[in-house]
Amino acid sequence: MQDILQEIVAYKRVEVERSRRLVAPRELYRRVEAMLDKQVPSLAGALVASVTGIIAEFKRKSPSKGWIKEEGRAEEIPLSYEQNGAAALSILTDEHFFGGCDAFVAAARQSGVRIPILYKNFIVDEYQLFQARECGASAVLLIAAVLGRQECRTLQHTAHELGMEVLLEMHAERELEYAEQEPDMCGVNNRNLGSFVTDVETSFRLASLLPADAVKVSESGLSMPETVRALRMAGYRGFLMGEAFMKTEQPGASLGEFISRL
Repeated sequence: MQDILQEIVAYKRVEVERSRRLVAPRELYRRVEAMLDKQVPSLAGALVASVTGIIAEFKRKSPSKGWIKEEGRAEEIPLSYEQNGAAALSILTDEHFFGGCDAFVAAARQSGVRIPILYKNFIVDEYQLFQARECGASAVLLIAAVLGRQECRTLQHTAHELGMEVLLEMHAERELEYAEQEPDMCGVNNRNLGSFVTDVETSFRLASLLPADAVKVSESGLSMPETVRALRMAGYRGFLMGEAFMKTEQPGASLGEFISRL
């Protein structure tokens, strides 16, 4: 089976170089520097304070399932998520594989979204961190399977300098050493990004192996309230859910119904 993650990362590096040619790093950095006095809301803080911890994801497409909601609008669904009780949002910004873009984060903010937004992409270069900050993100996703430990540490430092938090995603026991760099949140992806096979047991298996004081987030494959309740008992405070809502006619209303069942 072809490793989907390797394909995504290879394409991402080409994409970043193309972005650099369109907007020179010096120009992007200058624009972001002018914004740094404006704080963004804390994702970790929102999860700790929330009774549900739901990070509702705006996800229009995936490599394994194709289009989930091609007509989904960033001006409508993220705000509806907030209005229906989401603790925070995740917005896919990868265009080629997930049908997203940076403009979706900006559109959500312009629509009135005030809760934290996770910039969901495959980050391989600090240039992308500046892109995330410019469009209004509160936090970025760093993926252990994509980055070396020192590379990950450097990117986390830059994200913090830009006023953003880091959700550091791990999937296997061998990646847990990345938690030693004390990210703002430790994520466990239940989906193997190489094969896209999903198993929620991954979160239960790794929960006790993560630092006891970490803000833990379970990602992918969550669809049942009882699973979320069990994960909270196991120590998780964040629950990233996208397809369960996006595949319905009204994602925001579906989130509200899900929370009522919690």
